[in-house]
Amino acid sequence: MPSRAVVAAGHPETVAAAVEVLEAGGNAFDATIAAGFAAAVAEPCLSSLGGGGFLLARPVTGDAVVLDFFVDTPGRGMDLAEAPRLTPTTVVFGGAEQVFHVGPASIAVPGCLAGYLHAHRRFGRLPLAEVVAPAQRLAAAGVVLGAGQAAVVRLLEPIFSLTPEARELFVPGTRPFADDDRVGNPQLAGFLAAVGAGEVTGFHDPELASAIVEQNQAAGGMLTREDLADYQVVERRPLVSHHAGAQVLTNPPPSYGGALITRALARLAQGGLGGPPGSARRLARLARVLAEVTDGHRRGGAGDPGAVGGGRPRAARGTTHISVVDRDGNLAAMTTSNGSGSGIALAGTGVLANNIMGEADLHPGGFHRAPPGVRVGSMMAPTMVLAPGAPAVALGSGGSERIRSALTQVLVALLDDHRDLRSAVLAPRVHWDGSLLQVEPGFDAEALAELSVTWPVNVWQRTDLYFGGVHAVATDGARVGDPRRGGCTALVGGDGL
Repeated sequence: MPSRAVVAAGHPETVAAAVEVLEAGGNAFDATIAAGFAAAVAEPCLSSLGGGGFLLARPVTGDAVVLDFFVDTPGRGMDLAEAPRLTPTTVVFGGAEQVFHVGPASIAVPGCLAGYLHAHRRFGRLPLAEVVAPAQRLAAAGVVLGAGQAAVVRLLEPIFSLTPEARELFVPGTRPFADDDRVGNPQLAGFLAAVGAGEVTGFHDPELASAIVEQNQAAGGMLTREDLADYQVVERRPLVSHHAGAQVLTNPPPSYGGALITRALARLAQGGLGGPPGSARRLARLARVLAEVTDGHRRGGAGDPGAVGGGRPRAARGTTHISVVDRDGNLAAMTTSNGSGSGIALAGTGVLANNIMGEADLHPGGFHRAPPGVRVGSMMAPTMVLAPGAPAVALGSGGSERIRSALTQVLVALLDDHRDLRSAVLAPRVHWDGSLLQVEPGFDAEALAELSVTWPVNVWQRTDLYFGGVHAVATDGARVGDPRRGGCTALVGGDGL
């Protein structure tokens, strides 16, 4: 079947970068990499070259592969006299307070820059300079983040207030960050220009590595030259399963998001869906499976953010997703994260560093317990659906622990309920947080009343980025950007954004 070039992502400028590259003759992988660079500028609270992620690539002429460029634990070659100290920072959201752990000791070994450059060498068609150019221009000229991204900036202002570099970008004096504020990052623009020209080949470059390590260790962090030099992008075979006649490809272990989605689909297939979409029986069945998967995951040693403040769900972590298909039928799904951000820019680069060593749900045994050089687990799960005689679909989501719930429900809507891509993504969702079934508005009131007899239910008054952001495309041109996370789309050569 002929393919149509389409893009779905979390910001108009992220999508525009991918479109520019596709129109210049680039393939889906060029476009995804360009979008990843652009997201570091246009979605700075969700993604960064100083974070990590995963690209599920399916070239039309070869086998699908997952590029794992998530973060490593730092500290190779370091002899610590005492445990590093994280910086606790209180963030207020929804009337509740949550302590985030940030600062120099929260920075894990970054992977995104290495991942993008590896993907370009492996799959790219255009020169690197053309792929980086849209992001470089954005960083130089500045970009309006928009309401969704601006709300996250306001939420994370206590973190951005930690250093002069972050304050200059995101804390405009005494007033709150406005939806129409423009954010430029001249230092990042210069760094991107050097990357595009081949003058910088990664954070491991000796002079750059020395500056980053000196800055980090002087402030109490754990990054070493060995960490930056030894970091490797890992190519993995996708985790493959079958559901409702379709092949589902997703992120394999050691990350756990894809495995949990696969397990949930298998249990739903074995025991049935319980009833029609939206019915109390369907919701109860879905809740039971999500609870089994969640609780089993927690017993297995990985944490869940759970709930705080009498059932208030924790804040969403910084994650975004990009899906692209080109006219040749190449498919790409890429999810990236910067955690909640450390509040620190890596020396001389303008690159915002992650705080993934301070993310409690990724370190259930305690902070800095794992040895150096270990790939941190993740819930991120870029996914593809391949069914005979049907368009291929690429999708993924941000949303930390809600990723597994969001993608499971979208896949059930697509494959079991035979919904079109848009309605599958826009349908209301639920998430079991360990103590409450969090429920989006839009379900039948009688069904929810019946459900609440046996399940503790918290019905939200409005939809929210808490429930993920599934950005998806299909080879027939179908596409949807999840409005929960500011999603937008483009059909290349079609009707624009």
